[in-house]
Amino acid sequence: PGGSNLRPPAHNAAGIAIASAIAPLDTFGVPDPAGAVVLISIGMSNTTMEFSHFVSKAMSYPARSPQLLVIDCAQGGQSADRIVNPAAPYWDFVNTRLRLAGSSPAQVQAVWLKEAIARPTGPFPVSMDTLMWDLGTIARLIEQKLPQVRLCYLSSRIYAGYATGVSQLNPEPYAYESGFAVKGIIMAQMGGADSLSYALGRAPWLAWGPYLWADGLTPRADGLTWPCWDFNNDGTHPADFGRELVADSLLRFFTTDETTVPWFLGQSTAGVPEPGSANGFELAIAPNPAREGVEIAFTAPAEATWRVEIIDAGGRRVAEVARGTGHGGPESRRWSGCDAGGAAVRPGMYWVRLTVGARQVARRFAVLDRR
Repeated sequence: PGGSNLRPPAHNAAGIAIASAIAPLDTFGVPDPAGAVVLISIGMSNTTMEFSHFVSKAMSYPARSPQLLVIDCAQGGQSADRIVNPAAPYWDFVNTRLRLAGSSPAQVQAVWLKEAIARPTGPFPVSMDTLMWDLGTIARLIEQKLPQVRLCYLSSRIYAGYATGVSQLNPEPYAYESGFAVKGIIMAQMGGADSLSYALGRAPWLAWGPYLWADGLTPRADGLTWPCWDFNNDGTHPADFGRELVADSLLRFFTTDETTVPWFLGQSTAGVPEPGSANGFELAIAPNPAREGVEIAFTAPAEATWRVEIIDAGGRRVAEVARGTGHGGPESRRWSGCDAGGAAVRPGMYWVRLTVGARQVARRFAVLDRR
């Protein structure tokens, strides 16, 4: 918003909370320390050309989490207008790619989405509006087809000023305008659009991935340019140099962003305080993993107000366990394993969050099937 190129604090905090709750899953989507955290690509020909180069870089990155699995699920010819159909063959292709890599749709938790519409026409904002609505539909389909996905990072197209002559394959200014479609769909979610609500489970949390457009040979503020040798003869698809450039941009993003570091590099939290004496209060849970609920033990300073809540892997509050005023000594409360409506929660990864005044501490735990 306002051209700041920064996420608003509330949206960023939500992304950090979701990222901090991501944990390895087995192929059935059940938390498993021996499982995997899967990141995939969704998109068309440029996407697969770029992401396939990124896969090898990511999987050989020395600080990569050993449980991270990166799989290219983009496919040539699959423009946004084709994959918005829930019955499109593309979604079967995604499932096949996952299975060939030893994974499954239930194991994917993060997506890089880069799409375009085929041969756009018309003045601005015609194609931008079309792509924006297509991206919204695709985000909702990701939630339906890949039910464990919590984070979706979007990028717009690279430069297309060389796509001239006979091919006219997605030329400028349409590549530049695609950035407005990404901006629009993210801002729609931040603005509270129910159809894109991650809190209601209708779409993943959305944010920009790396921004890849630069005006040809005119350097961007960070020095990025797109010389013609970065492209194939059609002026649209990246050649090896261009693919490497995007792959390097992706690697920088996923190894540095606050919402990717916790699971890409295997760190346990990002922005979620861990218990410790520096906080002035403690938090512990048992058993972990649990089947029939957990005992929550904590301390809170005398006269300090406190609240204990259960948070799911999507950052949504499942239940408020209790609230009160501290007396400076040990406290304990039991959570039954049910949500606010009294229904047993689904197996998965959850957080116990203790709020004392303006401070918070959280501990992650797994809920197993009760059978």
